[in-house]
Amino acid sequence: MFRSLRNRLLLSHILPLAIIIPLMGIGLSYVLETQVLLPRLAQNILSDARLLAEISRTEYDLWGTPLLFESMLSRVQLDPSLRVMFLTPQGHLLYSTDPTDQGYLGQLLSMNGLDLARKGSEVVLTNYSGLRLHDVVLDVLSPVVRSDGPVLGIVRVTYHIDSVYELFSQMRMLIIVILGGGLLFGAGIGLILALNISRPVQDVTAAIYDVAAGTRSEPLPERGPTELREQARAVNHLVARLHSLEQARRQLLANLVHELGRPLGALRSAIHALSKGAAQDSQLLSDLTVGMDEETVRMQHVVEELAHLHDQDLGTLELQREAISLASWLPRVLSPWQAMAEEKRLHWTTDIPTSLPTLQADPVRLAQVIGNLVDNAIKYTPPGHAVTITAGQEGERAWVRVADKGPGISTEEQALIFNPFYRGGQGRRIKQGMGLGLSIARDLAVAHGGQIILASTPGQGSQFTLWLPLN
Repeated sequence: MFRSLRNRLLLSHILPLAIIIPLMGIGLSYVLETQVLLPRLAQNILSDARLLAEISRTEYDLWGTPLLFESMLSRVQLDPSLRVMFLTPQGHLLYSTDPTDQGYLGQLLSMNGLDLARKGSEVVLTNYSGLRLHDVVLDVLSPVVRSDGPVLGIVRVTYHIDSVYELFSQMRMLIIVILGGGLLFGAGIGLILALNISRPVQDVTAAIYDVAAGTRSEPLPERGPTELREQARAVNHLVARLHSLEQARRQLLANLVHELGRPLGALRSAIHALSKGAAQDSQLLSDLTVGMDEETVRMQHVVEELAHLHDQDLGTLELQREAISLASWLPRVLSPWQAMAEEKRLHWTTDIPTSLPTLQADPVRLAQVIGNLVDNAIKYTPPGHAVTITAGQEGERAWVRVADKGPGISTEEQALIFNPFYRGGQGRRIKQGMGLGLSIARDLAVAHGGQIILASTPGQGSQFTLWLPLN
């Protein structure tokens, strides 16, 4: 029954109320009965006893005469349910309004509080018990003190509170009804709170199963307490991430088909030509072998990008760091790209100071970063325009900047250009590559403790700056 979160939450809300509210009801009843009702009744009875004692004090010459007592009682007109006794200072009964006490006239009565009354103190006694309301007695002793000091007698007023039982019972019933209503109201609120908490949890659980089954793409509504909203937000992040990965997977397959299809088609055409006798023509044979080699180089480049992507996913990317003097290392790395740029009829410009520092880096991986940046600059710069490579040092960091005069990158694309498999058009009708070059370059830069900063204006070219820490 209490295996579900909703039932346990409901129990956690109701159980404290079910314990605390009855205890509060008992305590409230006890306090009202002992601190409010009984003291007020006792005060009223004590006032009557004082009145009788005062009248008796003024007429002390007639003390002990039954006519005096009857006359006083007829003048005061007390509640008939009160039993009034007049006693001697020693406690002998002189008069009682209860006919059943006639047999005790003149006898010494034994009662609590008599010693205090003899000394001139007022005494209020009760046998109240929270478990016994049928026979509650209020007993008041008020001494009659003469003006010259001695105690003339004692007035005793007794009230058998049979009617209080009904009063207390009604009060307790009202308390039970009110507290019971409060308990039901609290249970209702607890049920609402339990549902408000359990429903988001159930929604999150269902969403996780939907994600696992691949049937959910819409975001989960964020509702409930802060913790549950954060949980729903985490599930939404997971859904968005899985959706992005699914799109990336499909994009990867499409890119692979495109990138491998072209060189494979070219290789198949060359093989078909060779099988038809093209090898007999030495010039044609040379052209075909050179073309086949270029196509295999392109396929190797695709395989290398996929290998890096695999290493990135597995977290196995390791750097073989060594001391690199940028002043002598950069020109060697850039020389092959210079030939490619000149072949495309681009203006190639470099500014590499001889004062560049030495840093600890992986020369192969770092060359891959710079090669990706330079390759993009050459690829997207039209013939007749310039590609510029500069380097320098700023504080504890060295930088290498690759700038081109290509079509530039729009603001929208700048936020996506480093995402895996993203291939920007950048003014070309045919998008080139698998969209992994800049992603790989960024990851390698981060692995070296550096970063790549892009600055581009559409129509005015782009510049990528690689920042590397010296330490």
